[in-house]
Amino acid sequence: MSISAAQHIFDQQVQSPYRQPHAWRRRKSLTLSKRSAALALAAALTLTQAMAAPAAAEAWQPAQLQHAAQRDMLSRHTGQRYRIFISVPAAPAPAAGYPVIYALDGNAAFASLALMNRTAGQRSKVTGVQPALVVGIGYASGDDYDARARTLDYTPPVGAASAAGEGGAGRFLDFIESELKPLIEQEYRIDRRRQALFGHSYGGLFVLHTLFTRPAAFQTYVAASPSIWWHERFVLTQLPAFLDVRREWPQIMLTVGALEQMPAATDSAERRDMVAQRRMVAAARELAATLGGQPGGAGKVVFHAFADEDHGSTVFPALSRGLEFFLRAK
Repeated sequence: MSISAAQHIFDQQVQSPYRQPHAWRRRKSLTLSKRSAALALAAALTLTQAMAAPAAAEAWQPAQLQHAAQRDMLSRHTGQRYRIFISVPAAPAPAAGYPVIYALDGNAAFASLALMNRTAGQRSKVTGVQPALVVGIGYASGDDYDARARTLDYTPPVGAASAAGEGGAGRFLDFIESELKPLIEQEYRIDRRRQALFGHSYGGLFVLHTLFTRPAAFQTYVAASPSIWWHERFVLTQLPAFLDVRREWPQIMLTVGALEQMPAATDSAERRDMVAQRRMVAAARELAATLGGQPGGAGKVVFHAFADEDHGSTVFPALSRGLEFFLRAK
């Protein structure tokens, strides 16, 4: 109701005819009418002011992810400050301890993986699948993808041929093995026989480097869109040493987006050449076939090419499929 409308109500009530026979009754009635009209006007003005004022709202707060925590830690091996994220299942740890999955690029990957794992936990009575302890390994910069830091940490050392800002995978793996894992084990009961490593792109390259050089570090490896092309496919030179040793093979999953080897119509000639040279889909498929064809690899190696996914979008189905692969592994 507007102020003018309220005033109209007041005028009507004050000026309305009174037909009472006695003057005192007319005066009393007029006094009551004026009082009622004044109350009506006050109510109308209050309503008008309330309607005109913006709705009261509490201040925006940082969004929080339930059942999750984070802390920063400075590595003595790399000199890098990492942001470590953790999500603990709602159910108590089983007698053997929680299975645990470590995810690289934690600033970007952790939240999605934690929610997927929580869903798995909610369905555990139906599926019989034990949810995992989820650990995201990110960077204190807070960037979704810290390009400089991840390039150094995720690329294998190639000796004198290492370019500036590359080749720190050995030190980064030392950080995981001798600093991060002990920290997690101090605070949570985990199953050392059920640990997984997930990485995408350069992270997938690091997963392969770890698999080929220290295969006992994890029991499940998920390499999503691994950058096998890096440094003239150097990581493949580490494969023979892995194949030469007889051991209990870990579970291995390689994934890729089906569109990663299909340049867009608007791509430049330079980008088309790059896509052709990197052979993202073919290289991942060939490596999976090589590993799966080994005596120890039979039944241990899985390959997925996700339809309609490119290099960036394929990380999400890779997280989902990789987590399921890990949780169901025996």
